[in-house]
Amino acid sequence: MAATDTRLRTQEEITARVKALEAVLIEKGVLTTAAVDRLAEVYENEVGPQLGAKVVARAWSDPEFKSRLLADATAACSELGIGGLQGEDMTVVENTDTVHNVIVCTLCSCYPWPVLGLPPNWYKAPPFRARIVREPRKLLAEDFGFTVPDSVEIRVWDSSSELRYWVLPQRPAGTDGLSVEQLAALVTRDSMIGVGTVAAPAS
Repeated sequence: MAATDTRLRTQEEITARVKALEAVLIEKGVLTTAAVDRLAEVYENEVGPQLGAKVVARAWSDPEFKSRLLADATAACSELGIGGLQGEDMTVVENTDTVHNVIVCTLCSCYPWPVLGLPPNWYKAPPFRARIVREPRKLLAEDFGFTVPDSVEIRVWDSSSELRYWVLPQRPAGTDGLSVEQLAALVTRDSMIGVGTVAAPAS
């Protein structure tokens, strides 16, 4: 049996492989250039972390919406027109001063695509899936440069095909006067997975 290549690839390697795959699919008539462009447009504008960021910013600004989001994330997201495949059963977990949440799928790479877009390469890699469960504090510090204080509990949530988790990060200080759009611009995909936080805006 051939060995499985589980190493993390560089962005350049991923880009080259995608271009090669795209060329083969177009050459074989499986896809057209227009279809590829449409798929790219969907993931850039219609699903992806910018939509999750919109939900987070709304929750930070609207306590009633936040309550609905934590009670039923799928229904709350649908209020904003966000949902679809891989987003049928979502649960949002909230970061606080005493609890930090991290998302993983230990079996494969189950992930809430409508709000976070395509899963990053490292999320699907066996080393991340194994280590985040065993030693989350160490992995976050070593792989993401994110140090969680010892006083903060880390909770790791295991997504599945039946239930996909994502994180409501803490609102950073110094953002009281920002609009929902300005708040959304601060939110990152990594903060909604739990491998980072939302940085305060530059002064």
